[in-house]
Amino acid sequence: MNNKLSYYVYSLLLLLTCGVFAQKQNLDGVKYNFNYDWRLQRGDTEQAKNTDFSDADWTKVNLPYAWNQAEAFKLDIANLSTDIAWYRKTFQLPAEAKNKKVFIEFEGVRQMGEIYVNGKFIGRHENGAMAFGFDITSFLNPFPMNNIIAVKTDNDWKYKEKATGSGFQWNDKNFNANYGGISKNVYLHIKSNVYQTLPLFSTLGTTGTYVYASDFDIPNKKALINVSSQVKNESPDAVNAHLKLTIQDMDGKTVAAFTGTPAIVQPGKEIDLKASKIVNNLNFWSWGYGYLYNVRSELIVNNKTADKTTIRTGFRKTKFEKGMIWLNDRVIMMHGYAQRTSNEWPSLGMSVPAWMSDYSNSQMIESNANLVRWMHITPWKQDVESCDRVGLIQAMPAGDSEKDVTGRRWDQRTELMRDAIIYNRNNPSILFYESGNESISEEHMAEMKAIKNMYDPFGGRAIGSREMLDSKVAEYGGEMLYINKSARLPFWATEYSRDEGLRKYWDELTPPFHKEGTGGTNHTNVNGSKITDASSYNHNQDAHAIEDVTRWYDYYTERPGTGTRVSSGGVNIIFSDSNTHFRGAENYRRSGEVDPMRIPKEGFFAHQVIWNGWVDIENPDIHIIGHWNYDSAVTKKVTVVSTADAVELFINGKSLGRGIQSKRFLFSFENVKFEPGSITAVGYNTANKKICETQIKTAGKPAAVKLSSIQRPGGTLADGSDILLVQVEVVDANGSRCPTALNMIDFDVQGQGTFVGGIAQGPDNYIGSKSIPVECGVNRIMLRAGEKQGEIKIKAISKDLKSAELIIKTIAAENGKLTTVMPSNKLPSYLKKGPTPQTPSFKVSRTPIRIISAKTSSNESDAVKSYDDDELTQWSNTKDASPVIEYELEREAQINQVVLKLAGWRSKKYPLRIFVDGKEVFNGVTPTSLGYVTLNCKPVLGKKVKIELSASAENSSEINLVEITGKVDVAGLKPEQKSNGELSIVEVEFYEPIL
Repeated sequence: MNNKLSYYVYSLLLLLTCGVFAQKQNLDGVKYNFNYDWRLQRGDTEQAKNTDFSDADWTKVNLPYAWNQAEAFKLDIANLSTDIAWYRKTFQLPAEAKNKKVFIEFEGVRQMGEIYVNGKFIGRHENGAMAFGFDITSFLNPFPMNNIIAVKTDNDWKYKEKATGSGFQWNDKNFNANYGGISKNVYLHIKSNVYQTLPLFSTLGTTGTYVYASDFDIPNKKALINVSSQVKNESPDAVNAHLKLTIQDMDGKTVAAFTGTPAIVQPGKEIDLKASKIVNNLNFWSWGYGYLYNVRSELIVNNKTADKTTIRTGFRKTKFEKGMIWLNDRVIMMHGYAQRTSNEWPSLGMSVPAWMSDYSNSQMIESNANLVRWMHITPWKQDVESCDRVGLIQAMPAGDSEKDVTGRRWDQRTELMRDAIIYNRNNPSILFYESGNESISEEHMAEMKAIKNMYDPFGGRAIGSREMLDSKVAEYGGEMLYINKSARLPFWATEYSRDEGLRKYWDELTPPFHKEGTGGTNHTNVNGSKITDASSYNHNQDAHAIEDVTRWYDYYTERPGTGTRVSSGGVNIIFSDSNTHFRGAENYRRSGEVDPMRIPKEGFFAHQVIWNGWVDIENPDIHIIGHWNYDSAVTKKVTVVSTADAVELFINGKSLGRGIQSKRFLFSFENVKFEPGSITAVGYNTANKKICETQIKTAGKPAAVKLSSIQRPGGTLADGSDILLVQVEVVDANGSRCPTALNMIDFDVQGQGTFVGGIAQGPDNYIGSKSIPVECGVNRIMLRAGEKQGEIKIKAISKDLKSAELIIKTIAAENGKLTTVMPSNKLPSYLKKGPTPQTPSFKVSRTPIRIISAKTSSNESDAVKSYDDDELTQWSNTKDASPVIEYELEREAQINQVVLKLAGWRSKKYPLRIFVDGKEVFNGVTPTSLGYVTLNCKPVLGKKVKIELSASAENSSEINLVEITGKVDVAGLKPEQKSNGELSIVEVEFYEPIL
């Protein structure tokens, strides 16, 4: 038979086969969305587990739904309601499910969930963070009989594990917003009695299907795709089984089809079946390029399809070494956000539709972030999959609080890490597993690494912990508030800025005239501690944005390409204002670059400029901080953020000259007098060529209200769950937003939708209120779509302004009790950044000169510690000895820069003299920093470099970083280092220019 005829025969057989399956409705391997039509009641109603109990008067909800979610941002995190709550659902199985296996999967319940099916206790899950599931086959009634599932939840902050009496370290009021009940998605799986297992280890003991790529050839776009699927035989007989794999691209085109090696699976046993194939013309997953494939794995048993599962995944190559991170053979410097895992919204908590997760996470990409470090708790699957789609790298924790632990609490952490890795190991966006929010022992780090190596040996991920700076086991590390460098492990800061600024406050010259530093002083934390002075955290938007740039500068100067020891970047805490601990007058944290409704602040645009590249700046950009609507008498300092080498400012076309550059990216213009019209900033390169430009115009007086919508791609679904974002602006007669407007807006909603609300500063943060003020001329509200297709009519009214109306048509949706339409159905990937560029991501900017020895008259045995690539060791002179040390280099070099990390880097300024072969090349005082300082020296050729403390060090309070506990970090100072006459060097490096 020739190939063409074979193809037609095969196609005909395939069509006939598909037709037979359609007629018989083969349910083997079918996954149902189990979110719709639940009943909810707060309180401990034990009878609710019984089948004859009536829940007719309970609240009807669709999942995910936390029973206390309406309190999000209304209450302080410590005051979120806790209680027992019950959820119930009545449903019928499909007729074709007879004699099939049935599993239920919960993406998570907070804190504890007890599951009952038709009055029978099925099981309990207690960690409040991770997915779990149960085999409920034997407890179900066949079609057409009803089945009742009841779930008892308990979100007590002090909940104790029933078997051990141990609490959970991560059930913590400081950071883990307590949205109780079934706050995540639920699914039902129907399978044959020989099937591919689910990745739900803690309750089912199974690991599911593992898909990974190896043998990458990035330039030629190919890799070996490997599939390993755990198969379980619950039939009475041994079976012959193998895998049949089909890989489809994002257009639905089949790019590969292959089969695995057959094997005999004995009854009652489990076996991992494998298959692999080299696939060509692959699109590799990358930053801002969420290219995903459907890997469909069919289980063929005795020559018939017995089960099928589809893994949505992407393929990418990684490497972690030499202090750097590679993605698809290109070095990438981490810049992004340490975001609370709850990732919550006002009045909804974390229980939002999948498209809203995409919207929020894609905004991080729009700000040019490439990494989100979820904090303390493993993220829920919806956010994990969302990051896959938008191309956002993730650091995935398991669960902890702030320190290493022992006994049962440590076992809980390893179990959670195991379960999270198994559940999420097919998600390409995860590049890091975080074993702790604080350093852990080497023994514990080895345990965590062994878990990764057992369950995800080929996923191309690094496992580490916060700090772990001298670990021989961890695969990455990095401190919380400061910068670290390494020639060995990648070090990136796990959170480097804690400053806060409410979106409502532009600057000190704009209503409501927030004075820098006011608000929050003497605030009491949830643990009872006090911050005696929180003024450095309480910014307006302008100052917060400038602080963002200032803090990033220290990381940028030590980026890859600047030497052998480099920083791999860091993440700013946080992205969106969060209902967690706070320091200001508000009851929520305002450190976000967007507010709780994801409206950008000035820091968002600042990051967009300074993070515009993989390592070096690749796309010149510019942003004027603030607005241009002031009183005529105002004269102010204008700050521009730009990656240009020089910036010129124009007022109504008249040049004010070029700005004073600081921290590389900041350009300031003093005493700029306000004139209505336009303010323009133009950026130039070193050749004086214009490379970027931006402009702000003065808006007229408020004239009208303007409404616009942000919806699910494809339109708002009439499923009773979808959310519609409505943006309201106060605009002038030309339709331009009035940036200083603070008008109150009254909303009226009619038709097939209900009002949810928004947020603003004021009583209860206006949560649930239908009257909400704009802030800086803009705000947003949320509406929930009804279950009937139709129109939602929104009207916005404000005194003395022209009102606005908006009509949104909702789209019919499949929302039955059992539906195969998943929450993320048809959500597109973010592909704007395109595939990984094949060009280098950085240009080497200087040459490091290796140190071979050091000589000093004090503590000479410790001298090597000042250049040992270990950030936890240092050399210091003794109190009565000379503060001088001399280094011998591997060769003569023209030293033009000395880079130092000096103990007490944020609080001490050291007067230093530096000599190269006896010639003075530097005489000055070191600045404070987040770790490293670069001293520019007069270029002198030599082989020996002497550093001496020329006078007592000076104490400084320029950088005021305070822990939420009130603790002030000592920044490398040891208890005995109280004297300012000591020279304490953590690390020293010498450089010559590129020749």
